[in-house]
Amino acid sequence: MNHKTDRTVLLKGVKIMMGALFCTFLGPILMSIAFNNQEKPLYIPILIVSFLFCGAAIYLIFRGINTIMNSMFQKK
Repeated sequence: MNHKTDRTVLLKGVKIMMGALFCTFLGPILMSIAFNNQEKPLYIPILIVSFLFCGAAIYLIFRGINTIMNSMFQKK
C-alpha cells in the first residue's frame, strides 16, 4: 500500500487553519475591548461578536485539523 498526502486537501486544511488563526486573535481582542468599555452603548453587541469569533475559532481549528488528517491518512 502506498499512502501519499493529497496536496489539494492539505492546502484546503491549511487555509482553514489560517482562518482559525485570524479568529483566534480577533475574538479575545474584541472581548478585551468590550470589557474595558462596559459603560458604552456598544458593550453588548461587541461582546456577542467576540464570543462568535471565539466559537468560530474553535470550530475552524477542529475542522482544519480533521481536513489535514484526512489529507494524510485517507485511502483513495
